[in-house]
Amino acid sequence: MSIRVGIVGISGFGGGEAMRLVASHPSFELIYAAGEGSAGSRLGDRFPGVPAKLAELVIEKWDPAALPKLDVLFASLPTGASAAALARVPEDVKIVDIGGDHRYVEGWAYGLADVWPAEIEGQTRVANPGCFPASVLTALAPLLADKLIEPGNIVIDAKTGISGAGRGGADSRFGYAESNENLVPYGLLKHVHMPEMAKTIERLSGGNAAGLVFTPHLVPMTRGVLATIYCRGRATTDQCLEAARRFYAGRAFVRVTDKPPQTKWATGSNLAFVSYAADPERNLVIAMGVVDNLGKGAAGQAVQNANLICGLPEAAGLDGVPVWP
Repeated sequence: MSIRVGIVGISGFGGGEAMRLVASHPSFELIYAAGEGSAGSRLGDRFPGVPAKLAELVIEKWDPAALPKLDVLFASLPTGASAAALARVPEDVKIVDIGGDHRYVEGWAYGLADVWPAEIEGQTRVANPGCFPASVLTALAPLLADKLIEPGNIVIDAKTGISGAGRGGADSRFGYAESNENLVPYGLLKHVHMPEMAKTIERLSGGNAAGLVFTPHLVPMTRGVLATIYCRGRATTDQCLEAARRFYAGRAFVRVTDKPPQTKWATGSNLAFVSYAADPERNLVIAMGVVDNLGKGAAGQAVQNANLICGLPEAAGLDGVPVWP
């Protein structure tokens, strides 16, 4: 079975990663690519390493009225751009939005695939979680579901590679000279991922996440997210690990480890690594989550969601081994 796929925003890092995964997917056929900055060029010009079968595909200027017959469209557009861009896509085209405009919007399923796969199956509109929520919520979900931590007292300290800022930004923070050998906090108290994390914490726990604190930092690496999450709870380390192992039993992409996870473990993959350390005498639980921000944090989870909405095996096209070192 060949499923006809398009990607809008293919010129950026998220769209390029989606292209890489789609190109080797056993059931997907990439027949349409769109990108504002690269419209008119061949895919092989933009990505010299693309498979020969895709090299001559011409990148189009985005126009939903001129779409070819598609089954699935991946959208990798900046936050604030995807809502308008996707509003006129025909209803019979399934959409996975890697951007941020449709998270917890009516008519769109929230695509936290390792936690709620059954709620994604058969949907036609799926909003991919952000890269930070992918790492944070995957680590917290078992603890919240088992009431091992307080939902209203969570502090998140997260580090991300520079590719998380996207390919086209003009902000000087993301240039080599500014980012190399530097560590930069940003988005304090108002990061765009805060609302979806708070809503999901409340959904998982049934409680209130009003006390949520989240501070992300840019670090001088290309890709990867590590979230260290400080929580209040009386659980032991073993109880946290066991809760996670039960919660993710049989899930293909979440690895529960008793060692602190490293970003290199997930590079180039759709894997998420979670671990925990707890001191019940101090009412302290530390949760840790690692993902590749372009993999599980973007295109990898988008392909996982597309597999679910198309009735395919969930791991189709996603069984590659992480890149090491």
